[in-house]
Amino acid sequence: MLHTGPLVLVNREHPLPAEPSRADLLSVSHRHPGILLNSRAKLVLCQLLSDLGCTGDIVPVSGYRSKAEQLAIFEDALRSHGREFTETFVAYPGCSEHQTGLAIDLGENRPDLDFLCPQFPDEGACRAFRARAADYGFILRYPAGKEEITGIGCEPWHFRYVGWPHAKLMEERGFTLEEYIQWLSGYSEEGVHLGYEVSGRAFEFYTVPADNLDGLHSRLPSDIPCQWSGNNAGGVVVTLWRKAG
Repeated sequence: MLHTGPLVLVNREHPLPAEPSRADLLSVSHRHPGILLNSRAKLVLCQLLSDLGCTGDIVPVSGYRSKAEQLAIFEDALRSHGREFTETFVAYPGCSEHQTGLAIDLGENRPDLDFLCPQFPDEGACRAFRARAADYGFILRYPAGKEEITGIGCEPWHFRYVGWPHAKLMEERGFTLEEYIQWLSGYSEEGVHLGYEVSGRAFEFYTVPADNLDGLHSRLPSDIPCQWSGNNAGGVVVTLWRKAG
């Protein structure tokens, strides 16, 4: 429970203790059968690309990676590009978001696509994708100016599925996932919940610490939709869906 769900935080301080079941992963498309993604994230990504009409302009470059695959990429980058580049753009094995199946590297469809740093310019289809990503539950995971917080250099091509409406609230606040998880930890089950309204819907968020998870399901409201996600940082984030107004 603590280490699964769309809001899991994965970085050097919060390594992922286990990898997702292969049954939860799907090929991004028939043209890229080897690139896998969490089943929900895959469906939403395909819908976003279809709605934008840019399925031929933007291509998947890298999705789910096992710890062993991440280790091979890390070591190859060290040999080819050196330590400074590698530690800036390649997550340490066990600490990579790609191991969750919730992260996707995308690139502009071009013949010289780079695997580690694919081109994703701020124009055309790529700009349109970035502008709509949060509406579908995706965030730009490693934005410029947040390197000290994320521990990774700016990666315009790396998107992470966190789900809606969380992505929308993060975009509005300008939060990285690190900042968002920390912010949500200040709202408790017994205390004040974080309220948020968007697109005619109202939500409440709060975090339940690991030592208070017993009986959580029985404490959740039965008369409204609710979701939960581990944060991989010692707690579970609960989302309650309410009627706006």
